[in-house]
Amino acid sequence: MGNNIAENEYWYTTYSSDSYLKTDYSTADLIKKIGGDVVNLLLAKNQAYGDTANHPPHIFSKLTAKEGILARIDDKLSRIKKLGFENPDKTEDTLKDLIGYLILLKVQLTTEENKIKKIIIDSKPKIK
Repeated sequence: MGNNIAENEYWYTTYSSDSYLKTDYSTADLIKKIGGDVVNLLLAKNQAYGDTANHPPHIFSKLTAKEGILARIDDKLSRIKKLGFENPDKTEDTLKDLIGYLILLKVQLTTEENKIKKIIIDSKPKIK
């Protein structure tokens, strides 16, 4: 993936599609296609819901962002456990959601780690 928005949009558009029926895709191609689909799903939901996964509105739930994401991961795993993988039509969206929540968890953990690093850096005496 590129370092600028135009390159990333090209990458996601190029590798994101539901056309997995071709049999000659390499593993690398499928990783790009499926990864692109999950990223597009995350970006669309993030835009539609206003980044509530990593910045929860705390209307009813008082869970932290990390706790809320972990609860959603539990829900998705519970659904997969209940439905199994015998009927992909019933678990495909849940599987994409689970992968998405794992990415959101990584984003949240990285954000929290960066905040801690900033506090540590800011608390060190400045050498002039």
